[in-house]
Amino acid sequence: MFAVENISFGYPSSGSLLTDLSFTINKGDVACLLGPNGAGKTTLLRCLLGINKVQSGSIKIKGRRIGDITAKELACAMAYVPQAATTVFPHRVLDIVVMGRTPHVGFTAVPTDEDYAMAEESLAELGISHLADCQFSRISGGERQLTLIARALTQRAELFIMDEPTSSLDYGNQVRILRVIDKLAKQGYSIIMTSHFPNHAFLLCNKVLIMKNGKITAMGTPEEVVTDQILSELYTTKVRIVELDDGVSDKLKVCVPMLT
Repeated sequence: MFAVENISFGYPSSGSLLTDLSFTINKGDVACLLGPNGAGKTTLLRCLLGINKVQSGSIKIKGRRIGDITAKELACAMAYVPQAATTVFPHRVLDIVVMGRTPHVGFTAVPTDEDYAMAEESLAELGISHLADCQFSRISGGERQLTLIARALTQRAELFIMDEPTSSLDYGNQVRILRVIDKLAKQGYSIIMTSHFPNHAFLLCNKVLIMKNGKITAMGTPEEVVTDQILSELYTTKVRIVELDDGVSDKLKVCVPMLT
């Protein structure tokens, strides 16, 4: 589905920011990118989206270099879900979601009834049809994040790139978004997400990339790489991984920071 092969990137004024990064994403994968502030996560996402042009190496989607395909083709294959934000314009939620059809609509054309039907279908898929006529800037942060995911669904791309999808959300809305991501993966979508919460890796990811100083320092399953030692070194603070057993479901691992 998606292959990053030995990419490096940097700005003339700041030197190298990413160095020799490689990984692959398969259909249905949920890959979590963990790392401290300044590790290069956002820079990497900008490279994956084709915004930053890598200095060496290649990024391929379904075997094609992203630099060799048009912006329209790339948008049909890959959808970006930013952190929940607002807008100064009084757009309805439905209008925001139908914007996902932009790659499929002609330059001078307007969305058709079919495009709006797809947008309504995405809202229904996420259980937020009741928000269709609400003003996007006036709904809650969790509802805005669900709206942006609905927009990505309407785009009909198979790969989602999500930048801290639960950032600034309360606990309940975080879980709600994580459930949606898990559901999308089970439907066959591939997802790359950044997070500052290692517990997210245990909850829904099958692949974890540990990133520090512009390099991938560890990669594998959550059980392999989300460990006491790796997290303690990554965040320069003592961390313990604890197993919970409620006697009903499989044991769940959680990350607990230690204050002493």
